[in-house]
Amino acid sequence: MQSIWNGAISFGLVSIPVKLANATVSHAVSFRQIHTEDGGRIRYRKVCELEEKEVPSSEIGKGFEDADGSIIPITEEDLAGLPLPTTRTIDIVAFVESERIDPLQMGNAYYLMVNGAPAAKPYALLREALRRSERVAIAKFALRGRERLGMLRVVDDVIAMHTLHWPDEIRSPEEAAPETDVTVRDAELDLADALMDTLGDVDLDSLHDDYREAVEEMVTAKVEGREPAPEKEPAQGEGTVIDLMSALESSVREAKRSRGEGEGEDAGEKGGEKSKDAEVTSLSSRRRTGTRAKPSGGSGSGAKKKSAPAKKKAAGGSGSGKSAASSSRGKSGSGRSSTAKKTASSGSGTKKTASSSTTKKKTASSRKRSA
Repeated sequence: MQSIWNGAISFGLVSIPVKLANATVSHAVSFRQIHTEDGGRIRYRKVCELEEKEVPSSEIGKGFEDADGSIIPITEEDLAGLPLPTTRTIDIVAFVESERIDPLQMGNAYYLMVNGAPAAKPYALLREALRRSERVAIAKFALRGRERLGMLRVVDDVIAMHTLHWPDEIRSPEEAAPETDVTVRDAELDLADALMDTLGDVDLDSLHDDYREAVEEMVTAKVEGREPAPEKEPAQGEGTVIDLMSALESSVREAKRSRGEGEGEDAGEKGGEKSKDAEVTSLSSRRRTGTRAKPSGGSGSGAKKKSAPAKKKAAGGSGSGKSAASSSRGKSGSGRSSTAKKTASSGSGTKKTASSSTTKKKTASSRKRSA
């Protein structure tokens, strides 16, 4: 592991020689600027304004720009001669509970490594003291031309140091807060808690950079001369949230479904809702109900009752007018319709029905002659 700074930890009268190394590494895909017309590289060149020529890095130094625009040269010797005890020392000033450190203050992370065998004993002493006290050390140190604030804590068997922003570098969050007053109901909080419980915990080691993988896949496809993988469909429900309660309820159901939980409960709830809103009727009962409710143009029971007197009048020869004949014919037609149904359902009365029909016809003919 390459070190970027050499110095010592000052722990009271104890001095621990250490080396500083980056604790993190960036895997972000970097791009070069090119000329879109011909693909040529675009480079930044450091040019001296007085000589109007490019200057190598070895000839570039530091300078402070004054209010009037003039530049005051600052050398490394000037910086090294500053009366700061932290120039090559990580000076521990206090030990505090880790809860007192606001995450907003935390910056880059570094590992502190022992610099030589004699440093191993005091290094282990500080490490175990921090571990047993369950506190962190607050220190001041100088790095890359400026004094910084740091926090030392134990990570496994190593002392790690995080740079901290100075308190006056933290901006007030008041300007970022919502401008309007919002009231959150208990029911909404309950649903939010349910969603948090359903999502549960996560193994941080399982998280990875999907964007970087997609970029690498796209670049590989271009190199190989093939089409990149198709774009994934966006998740459903993205956009402006109109009904917060509905969105929370849907989120809880979706989270349970993705984990394979609550499928039986959801089915039971949906079934219960259906049983309340819908009524199930058996097929046989629907048929019986339809038969009773559906009249058939005079072929029902009422038509049969009316056709009975007509039959008696036809048999006895009562009534001699045309209206009586018309009525007899109308009722006779209704009787035939009813008789046809009776004939289809029972074969024993077929002959009687036919004979009755013939008698009615003869009676009607004789009435016409007499008229």
